[in-house]
Amino acid sequence: MKRGAWVLVLVVYLVLTVAALGRSGFQIATKFSEAPLAYSLSAFSAVVYLVATIALIRGGGRWSVVGWVTLTIELVGVLVVGIVSLSDPELFPQDTVWSAFGRGYLFVPLVLPAVGMFYLYTRSRKEGRT
Repeated sequence: MKRGAWVLVLVVYLVLTVAALGRSGFQIATKFSEAPLAYSLSAFSAVVYLVATIALIRGGGRWSVVGWVTLTIELVGVLVVGIVSLSDPELFPQDTVWSAFGRGYLFVPLVLPAVGMFYLYTRSRKEGRT
């Protein structure tokens, strides 16, 4: 992946981290009782995005492992929450970052973990760790 494209991916991760932290923080502080599961999942996704962002920036060694784990959690989370939020909307009376596969965030949460995994894979190949 070219450096400019990689910087763009990191910027998107940083923006999504800040957005998820801000959204979940506000929701938990002001209306947690309305949808505790949804708001807790938004907070969880914010933490996952933060750790994934750090892992992608740091790279190499243990940070690659952390990156793979967080990106996998992110991908599974957006897929599971996306399916459940569409098939049983009563479970999510309010949207999370991952609801409807990240529809509220222009589906970026659905695409971003795959892009991050592609980057980790290509970086590991360059470093000879396939």
